[in-house]
Amino acid sequence: MIKMYTPIFREEPIFIAQTFNLSDGLTLGLVLVGCCPGGVSSNIMSFLCKGDVAFSVGMTTVSTLIAPVATPLLVNLLIGQRIDIDPWSMFQFMLLVTIIPVAIGSSCNIMFHKYEFFKQVRQVMPGVAVIGFALIVGGVIAVHGDKFLQSGLIIFACIFCHNAFGYVLGYVAAKFFGMSTAKKRTLSIEVGVQNAGLATGLCGKFFPTSAEAAIASAVSCVWHSISGTILANIFLWFDKKAEENNNAVENLKTQSEN
Repeated sequence: MIKMYTPIFREEPIFIAQTFNLSDGLTLGLVLVGCCPGGVSSNIMSFLCKGDVAFSVGMTTVSTLIAPVATPLLVNLLIGQRIDIDPWSMFQFMLLVTIIPVAIGSSCNIMFHKYEFFKQVRQVMPGVAVIGFALIVGGVIAVHGDKFLQSGLIIFACIFCHNAFGYVLGYVAAKFFGMSTAKKRTLSIEVGVQNAGLATGLCGKFFPTSAEAAIASAVSCVWHSISGTILANIFLWFDKKAEENNNAVENLKTQSEN
């Protein structure tokens, strides 16, 4: 969602759609993914690549809180002339699936964090989330499998470009504003990794006949997790190389002094 707030980058999904001559359904899927808030997995990826975790959590939280208003407005702005969209109903639905669960979770954490049973529940919930994630993606592929086989390659190519552009945009923007290395990595991941599961839910609720939009969102769910993990490991690889170079320089200095 972060990259959708400026006029230049709002047009990126539309540019990709025009470049690949996409149908309205695939365009809708890309727009929905781009207009959704950051994915929770981005916080984990920021941690893995030694990013600024507090910065990551803060951005994910803010984008999630404003998503019920921002997402319907942005989707309507970008593709409302081509596809019928009901921003008010989308706003109500997003309140139900974003703000209310966050409020319930925060309240439970405040009230029950000292209790042992609640600690056990918290340990189980990540597994429950993964199962739910798999069911969402699997359900979409099961229902629209034929369409996926027909257009799978072009769908993946568009998702790859959309996702990669987000990573590059986030890193370049952070570098432009003189942020630290940790924040550069974090912003790159935050802009690139979206809550594609929410986009899939929006497709199922408001565009049930658009198989291509649902597939694009579901494939994004999987690819964002994979690509984010790959990017985090690339950042760590650069750290390892930098450390090896520093050690080599130190060894040379030590040898020259001796």
